[in-house]
Amino acid sequence: MIEMDLRSLVPVVLLLAFSSTTILAQTAAPGVVCESMNGTSCERCLNNVSCLWCITTRTCVTYPVRTILPPHSLCPLNEARWGLCWMNFQNLIITLAVLGAVVIIALLVCLFCCCKCENFGSSRFLAKMERQGKKSRTNQEERRAEMKQRHDDIRKKYGLSGSNPYSRFG
Repeated sequence: MIEMDLRSLVPVVLLLAFSSTTILAQTAAPGVVCESMNGTSCERCLNNVSCLWCITTRTCVTYPVRTILPPHSLCPLNEARWGLCWMNFQNLIITLAVLGAVVIIALLVCLFCCCKCENFGSSRFLAKMERQGKKSRTNQEERRAEMKQRHDDIRKKYGLSGSNPYSRFG
């Protein structure tokens, strides 16, 4: 079941890997200020990793690194683009939050299942070993009783059923 969940996540992981390589492949042009690319295209602005494109105002601004998310006064999240022109910040945040939650839940489920299955398997194994031990003890006692009965029958047959004359030497 978990294997199927992981298979369904493969396209999403590949998409994120491709997106991150695209973002990382972009190079910051030395000496080029993001604001100098106002009015150009989103692709041209986002060639510089430190730039943020706002669709409504068609402005290219330097990404505010002091704040994790760009403030609404700079550009609304659903209009802000960083790294990729086709993905806005709002979708990026939602996607990363959902993926993070899925990964955490999957890890917790795996941890819970593995621990529970391991404990269940070991207790089942111990119970099986105990049953086998009881069975072998029972079989051994039965064989011991049969051998004693056989020996007693042989002693009776040859008249040796009385006390053992050698018992006082032992």
